[in-house]
Amino acid sequence: MAILTPPAHVKRPGWFTRSVMNRVVTWLSRRGVSLAGAAVLAVEGRKTGEIRRAPVNPLRHEGEVYLVAPRGHVQWTHNLRAAGGAELCHGRRGRRFTAVEVPDAEKPEILREYLRKWKWEIGAFFPGLGPDAPREALLEAAPRYPVFRLTYTD
Repeated sequence: MAILTPPAHVKRPGWFTRSVMNRVVTWLSRRGVSLAGAAVLAVEGRKTGEIRRAPVNPLRHEGEVYLVAPRGHVQWTHNLRAAGGAELCHGRRGRRFTAVEVPDAEKPEILREYLRKWKWEIGAFFPGLGPDAPREALLEAAPRYPVFRLTYTD
């Protein structure tokens, strides 16, 4: 008897986000213009080995830097897991890092801070949640949102 597991949470970007917004944010960030702290993640593709780029919002929280995936288990999260590290780029400068995925039990306060800072941008991907959500609600949502703790290597 096969055990069925539910598909991982993914909120795929629409055409406008993928073809216009992500490209604009990436273009601006690569020229040193950051929208509310956005940067470009450059990570090796797990299947092709090619560098894949995605705009991200690095979060500084309690002396650590995190990447949160508001759209869930998307391609950059799979690639980052496989690579174990990547580079955050802003302007002409990139910083290499290693990444460790944060266990669900540690995510609530990180998600709370992420929502506090970027709810205006990513709130639609966290239905019913905000920075004032009870810890239990954030803990219940935690498996849907990968979070990585970064350690810079340069």
